[in-house]
Amino acid sequence: MPDRDFDVVLYGATGFTGRQTVQYFAKYAPPDLRWAIAGRNRAKLEALHSKAPVIVADSSDQAAIDAMIARTRVVLTTAGPFALYGGGIVDACVRCKTHYVDITGETHWVRTLIDRYHEKAAAEGTRIVPFCGFDSVPSDLGAMLVAGILGSETNQVKGFFQMAGGLNGGTLASAINMYKSGAADLVRSPFLLSTARAPRALERDPVAASFDPDVNAWVAPFVMGVINTRVVRRSCELLGIDFVYQEYMKFEGAMAGMMALGVAGGGAVFESSMHFAPVRALLRLLAPSPGSGPSEQTMDSGWFRCEFIGRSSGGHTAQVLVADKGDPGNRVTVKCVCESALALALDPVLPGRGGVLTPATGIGDALVARLRARGMTLGAT
Repeated sequence: MPDRDFDVVLYGATGFTGRQTVQYFAKYAPPDLRWAIAGRNRAKLEALHSKAPVIVADSSDQAAIDAMIARTRVVLTTAGPFALYGGGIVDACVRCKTHYVDITGETHWVRTLIDRYHEKAAAEGTRIVPFCGFDSVPSDLGAMLVAGILGSETNQVKGFFQMAGGLNGGTLASAINMYKSGAADLVRSPFLLSTARAPRALERDPVAASFDPDVNAWVAPFVMGVINTRVVRRSCELLGIDFVYQEYMKFEGAMAGMMALGVAGGGAVFESSMHFAPVRALLRLLAPSPGSGPSEQTMDSGWFRCEFIGRSSGGHTAQVLVADKGDPGNRVTVKCVCESALALALDPVLPGRGGVLTPATGIGDALVARLRARGMTLGAT
């Protein structure tokens, strides 16, 4: 990559998550890192007082986007819904050979990126790495850490999530757009991001609560599992390994069974109701609007914990814990995407591949090391 004006550009810097990425870079980026902030409104960008250079580029102005992308080695974007605002940025990144990370969970949109750009980006060594937030860094890295312990005989991996946190308006806007566009039906394909085949038992999305003896606890479908499992399966395909993967929400305590049944039933009702326009309109009125989100106290007091349990064809087992403090959808997401961008910009040893990748296949051990250094637990138990 020829020299550029910047190492990293933070696009969407005035949004709720974008403002947090600016704060993260101001606190943790090396002093000699050349970074800039970007978005469509100069006044709002300057009001952030980041001391970083400002770039004005509306996602609908492809010439401005092209000029921005040509100036940086890496772009980090938090401007969603990505199916609406991200296509031109990825297109420019592939043409300019600029590495890319985002926080999308929009698997249907990433499928289009794979079809359009994977081969060209792979041939030229450009890393396009979506899913670098809470969706799906913990799942992707945790599953691959288990496979690293068990080796080529890894047969299955399951993840069990527990968490507390809030919801920001951008996440909700992406979900509403997915149902409005009709893409919600597409995301049900277990192999949306990889080669389609007949799913094995553990690869079918769970729909009910159950008692899982592997963790001796009640479990229910994890709301983000429909995203994370597809990402892990793409990692498996890109790495040439084969194990079944599934994840769940885990419940403990005297009311665990009732809670699991309630979450499973409530999730099914919510998913069905989101297909109706009046329900989506009501949700827009009641929920946080784009650009807003939880309070600082809610984000600081949040947390997540995921136990990964793997088995090999020879009967061996391995367990990995991935956990961190802070609201998963905000604090953890910001940490994951910022460290992903910093790894692409600064780390000398990265996986030797380009294309439309996943966190594990595009950044891999470099991201594991960075997140551990920032306090996230990722390791065998």
